[in-house]
Amino acid sequence: MTRLPLLPTTVVGSYPQPAWLVDQSVLRKNNVVPRVRLKEIWRVPEDALEQAQDDATIIAIRDMERAGIDIITDGEMRRESYSNRFALALDGVDVDAPAVVVGRMGKPTPVPRVVGVLRRRHPVEVRDVQFLCANTDRTTKITLPGPFTLSMQAKDEHYGDEEALAMAYAEVVAEEARDLKAAGVDVIQLDEPWLQAKPEQAKRYGVKAINRALEGVGGPTIVHLCFGYAAVVSEKPSGYSFLPQLADSSATQISIEAAQPKLDLGMLRDLSTKTIMLGVLDLGSAEVESAETVATRLRDGLRHVAAERLVAAPDCGMKYLPRDRAFGKLRALAEGAAIVRRELAG
Repeated sequence: MTRLPLLPTTVVGSYPQPAWLVDQSVLRKNNVVPRVRLKEIWRVPEDALEQAQDDATIIAIRDMERAGIDIITDGEMRRESYSNRFALALDGVDVDAPAVVVGRMGKPTPVPRVVGVLRRRHPVEVRDVQFLCANTDRTTKITLPGPFTLSMQAKDEHYGDEEALAMAYAEVVAEEARDLKAAGVDVIQLDEPWLQAKPEQAKRYGVKAINRALEGVGGPTIVHLCFGYAAVVSEKPSGYSFLPQLADSSATQISIEAAQPKLDLGMLRDLSTKTIMLGVLDLGSAEVESAETVATRLRDGLRHVAAERLVAAPDCGMKYLPRDRAFGKLRALAEGAAIVRRELAG
């Protein structure tokens, strides 16, 4: 891992996929994040798709580098959603005859059915990590859907118990995470937005599942929580229903959405042992923040978190943004962090 500055900058995970690669109108249809395969979003024929995804990944990496971001990802160019690429690659999952459940936003959503023991057929994202590491000299990060969220995005027809299902997912996520570290990635992030959506279940076994998923995974590890993509969820609460409990997780960092919901950052005192990846870019706003706006939001964070424990980030993934807006926001993120860094040094 390259030496990082004070207040390092990063992305949550995704970056906008080019219009020549993905049909955004199909992706946005019914305003539901896909849980099952959505092959029709791809504009490139199957026999050329991997090469096209590689090319799009290079674009994402270079945009992040040009914007001045310190910890970068592959932009998740190969994914139809943040979770379904991994979720649908497992044995024990019926992807051809999905169930329909009420999703997080109260809408009917097709989801895979768990019909047998969950197992990995093969590593899912290792090539993604190898490609990322081969094409940048900056600190790298890869994201995985967390076990709690995976369990909430499937219909269980095998385990017969919510916690048992989450722990089964935790086992396969742990195997994948260890393989990704071995492939050379610096940082592993688990995306766990459903901790916020289902707080009662989360309080019973959410941290237990996360800790199992991160067992044996070295280096920085992150759990990301949010209220949903701004393109899908416009009205957001001003506080988390599940957050302080993550103090007991083995993750070294907690990533939160804070800019769009105007979060009261006083709650961060409950996470005094963790590094905080603070959302300071409002992805629901068409306005590209100024560097000073970003700096102000970071200063607010520093009232509750020491600079050595603060990482600057967007609220959530940037998948649904126009590319020019996403790039502008990332450049403001880097410039705003630089302003505060100079203030702290002076």
